[in-house]
Amino acid sequence: MEWLSHYWWIIVLVFLVGVFLNVIKDMKRIDPKKYMANKPELPPHRDFNDKWDDEDDFPKKKP
Repeated sequence: MEWLSHYWWIIVLVFLVGVFLNVIKDMKRIDPKKYMANKPELPPHRDFNDKWDDEDDFPKKKP
């Protein structure tokens, strides 16, 4: 098992090549035109930035 301590990086490299090949294979199965045609609608964007303007941070000027 001494060879394992010297050549562990080869095992990691073979593992990463296998993962990379599986990713490429899965990416080839994706059809972007079909996805864009059946893309789900996004919910409306909820923006709460208008609420910070309700509070007045500055003291009111007395006339």
